[in-house]
Amino acid sequence: MTIEGPVRRTARPRAWMMAMAGLAMLAMPLGGASAAGNGMAQLVSSEWRNPSNSVHIRITPCGDRVCGTVIWASEKAKADARKGGTDKLVGANLFREFRQVGPGQYKGRVFVPDMNRTFSGQMRIQGNAMIGKGCVLGFICKSQTWTRIS
Repeated sequence: MTIEGPVRRTARPRAWMMAMAGLAMLAMPLGGASAAGNGMAQLVSSEWRNPSNSVHIRITPCGDRVCGTVIWASEKAKADARKGGTDKLVGANLFREFRQVGPGQYKGRVFVPDMNRTFSGQMRIQGNAMIGKGCVLGFICKSQTWTRIS
């Protein structure tokens, strides 16, 4: 007699690191606010690229908050997302419900396509750089600096 249960997916170390990089990447596309904090107006309709230039996002309003949607991705980024369970990376809403919590600082939810999961994230805008930080379990964190495209 064979007893079958749910199949449990374990993350390979490389896949986990890529997922964490994706999490950090997703935690920061809401840039554009100046250090003085004139905030959301400069943030909306801005475009950003991750450090490896494999994903570009556009920040747009979503209610009283802002969201970040993938507008371009490299073939490798698309393949990595598919492996994680996200069939369509371009058009995916990676940054969800980001709200301004201070001058140039935002908090919200980040969708990680490589893991097909959503986590908490935060970002800080400094000129044309957006420093994003994403955490899993509240203490496993990764930061990444994105660059403004427009």
